[in-house]
Amino acid sequence: MSAFGACRMLRAVAGRGWRPRSSKPAPSAHAKRPGAGFSFELTDEQKEFQATARKFAVEEVIPVAAQYDKTGEYPLPLIKRAWELGLMNSHIPESCGGLGLGTFESCLITEELAYGCTGVQTAIEGNSLGEMPVIIAGNEQQQKKYLGRMIEEPLMCAYCVTEPGAGSDVAGIKTKAEKKGDEYVINGQKMWITNGGKANWYFLLARTDPDPKAPAGKAFTGFIVEANSPGIQVGRKEMNMGQRCSDTRGIVFEDVRVPKENVLLGEGAGFKIAMGAFDKTRPPVAAGAVGLAKRALDEATKYALERKTFGKPIVEHQAVSFMLAEMAMKVELARMAYQRAAWEVDAGRRNTYYASIAKAFAGDVANQVATDAVQIFGGNGFNTEYPVEKLMRDAKIYQIYEGTAQIQRMIIAREHIGKYKA
Repeated sequence: MSAFGACRMLRAVAGRGWRPRSSKPAPSAHAKRPGAGFSFELTDEQKEFQATARKFAVEEVIPVAAQYDKTGEYPLPLIKRAWELGLMNSHIPESCGGLGLGTFESCLITEELAYGCTGVQTAIEGNSLGEMPVIIAGNEQQQKKYLGRMIEEPLMCAYCVTEPGAGSDVAGIKTKAEKKGDEYVINGQKMWITNGGKANWYFLLARTDPDPKAPAGKAFTGFIVEANSPGIQVGRKEMNMGQRCSDTRGIVFEDVRVPKENVLLGEGAGFKIAMGAFDKTRPPVAAGAVGLAKRALDEATKYALERKTFGKPIVEHQAVSFMLAEMAMKVELARMAYQRAAWEVDAGRRNTYYASIAKAFAGDVANQVATDAVQIFGGNGFNTEYPVEKLMRDAKIYQIYEGTAQIQRMIIAREHIGKYKA
């Protein structure tokens, strides 16, 4: 099947009006049979999305992933191919020409892409994070203009929130936006921006209330900023520990003028929008971590079946087989965590608690499983000629970006304790 044929197939699948039972509960079924409405069986349509992403990852991403890791080159050919296949921007509403898929389906795709290479997956997922504020808070005109163009051609966007002195402490953002007539003038610096040098437009969070004591819920405003606006200076590409083909940069905004029409919701609503996006994007991040962990488990298992010591394959040594068992347990449980978080948000419920559990647990699992895979490979695992050292380097960022492992635990504790105080 051609690329465009596959894309048309996926769009046709999404356009049939189906709503997977694993993404949305069925109230009428609950009334008849206890437990109905939640299923571990994927629908045929979900399997098609998953299979398309898996085929792309195995046949097109894995063969070139190591080379992209070595050079740090942006994987534009793979990104264009993913766009052609309908594997990018899957959550953009149908009203803007998108597939309008649920978070659950997006997570299935993300896990498979990450299995191939999390650097490629992060570049693609960067679009999801950048677009999500516009999806949840943009008006019709903003959505059609900025989301619509993502469907027309393989463009990238970026989420510009983190700053050199404000990562987890979002309320510490210093970038300012001053209203002058029908425009806002933005000055400040952002850092660690995924797709920063490749984006067509940015979601940007800036302070509009000059009072340093103003609460975060009122002090910040969300803007859509065209990347080619005068006054934007894009920094050098950072060479990171892992996921090296993902484009990460600092960006300076110097007297950048943004029309008031590009404000999301209204002045002061930015912090809520920025944080609300995470409830929808943290499950796919967790899914990416699971994809990496599954790849590490598969590589370690295949190696353990082939490598021999003391006259037999190392998989027959209990020490190794038990490691594989632990790795398998963690992969399965992490997958269930992200699927629960995705299921909750698709059911229309606030999923902050489950999204943070999934993100924290899956991020830890990715690091643990990748490290164990290197151990099973032994000295070979420490060498760049084998795939697991890259997996171990790539895994670390899952405990850092989109909220560190520690921030997730703060959120989980707050949500959990809050139930008892209510």
